[in-house]
Formats: sequence, C-alpha cells, structure tokens
Amino acid sequence: MFKILLPASLLLGLLAGSLSCQAAISDAEAVNRAGMQRMLSQRIAKNYLMIGTDTRVDLAASQLDSSIASIEENAQLLDAYAPNDGIRKALGEAAQTWSQYRQLALTRPDREQSAELLRLAERFLAQSEALVQEIERHSGNQAARLVNRSGRQRMLTQRIAMLYLAMSWKLPEQRLREDFNAAVAEFERGLEELNKAPQNSETINHQLEQIAAQWRFARAGFSLAEDSRYVPTVIVTTSDSLLRRIEQLTLDYERLAGSAR
Repeated sequence: MFKILLPASLLLGLLAGSLSCQAAISDAEAVNRAGMQRMLSQRIAKNYLMIGTDTRVDLAASQLDSSIASIEENAQLLDAYAPNDGIRKALGEAAQTWSQYRQLALTRPDREQSAELLRLAERFLAQSEALVQEIERHSGNQAARLVNRSGRQRMLTQRIAMLYLAMSWKLPEQRLREDFNAAVAEFERGLEELNKAPQNSETINHQLEQIAAQWRFARAGFSLAEDSRYVPTVIVTTSDSLLRRIEQLTLDYERLAGSAR
C-alpha cells in the first residue's frame, strides 16, 4: 500500500525552530544545497515511478517522504542566505513550481498523470539549475564550480534511474530513450571533468576511482534495456549506491571551496 511515512508538514514544524537558530550558510554550502534541489527533483520522480512499477515500494515511500522534507529544508536555508535579487528571483520561481510538483507527487502513482509529473520535475530541475548558476556566479570561487559539477553528477544518478523506470513502465513519452542516453553521456563527461581537476586531493581521486568502478557495473545493466529486458531493482540499487558516494565527494569539494575563500 502506498503511504507517506511522516507528513512533511510535521517534519517542517520541527525544523522551523532549529533552522532559525542556525548560522547563515556559506556560498559553498549554498551551491551544494541548491545543487541538492536538482537531485531531489529527479529522486522524487524516481520514487513516484518506483511505486507505480511496484519496485521496492517501501523504500520508495520512505525516500519520497525524506526528499520532500529535504527540499523544503533547503529552500528555507537558501531563502535566509539569498544575498541578491537574482538569487531571490530564482528561488521564487522554483518555489511556485515546487508547490504544484509536491502536490502531484503525493498522489497515488498513475500512468495517466505521470506525464504531468515528469513535466513538473523537468521544470523544477531547470529552475534549480538556474539557481545554482546564480549562486556560483555570486560566489566568484573557482572551487565552487567543482561543487556544482559534482552536485550535478549526484542529480544524474537519480535522473538516469528515473528515466530507466519510465521506460520500463512504457510511458507514452517520445523522448525517454533520447533523454536517458543524454543523461548517461553527460554523467561520463562529468566524471572525466572531475578526474582532471587540479584541485583534487588524494582522497578525492580515490573516491573518483570507486565511483568509476561502480559506474561500469551500472552500464552493464543499462545494456539490457536496449533489448527491453529491464532490471529496475538492480538499477535503483546501483543508482542509490552511486548517489551516496557522490554525496560524500560533493561534501569534500564543498570543504575545498570553503578553504579557498
């Protein structure tokens, strides 16, 4: 049975008091938080499709609930941080889309309404991308670009899994295969870019090696989809494992950016 484990409104009530007491976030953390909104836009759509395709439903419901709470926590922190009109405008546009997206994401998954859900996910992704770019420009920190790039890799793990699930559900969207292939290609370009970064520490290089090894395993699963032999549970599990590794990588780049100020 589909259910949300913890009402986001309850969690937000608990968060409201604590967030007001926190110190303002740094530019590097703001890039990371805004980049996290990109990832969560795709993770929520992935969770919706997991439930619709009966793929690890309990996990999907738990992730959906925590993702919604994380988006709203990030939005509060970024609202408090916003240092200029461009960033405030980007936050406002994303907030309008989020209100619609959240409402639809909390309904029972249905193939008929999945197209609208994916459309809202795309819009929120684009608006979150615009927000990241605004914050990166404001920061003027070269290392913040690595936080952005690593954060985008984090998003792509969830986007790839989301598009894979959409294809396995045979949703009537014309661009699914094209978008899936584009996301896979972008992930590989991103790995190459991060591997070449002169700022990388030994620890970061080791993390990148582990991510590359796991990515090669994921690619083997993607090849089955070309013959319409889908393995959604494998892809979901692998994408989440990649996400955890890249989350740590992004935090390391955030620390690097913070020390470069």
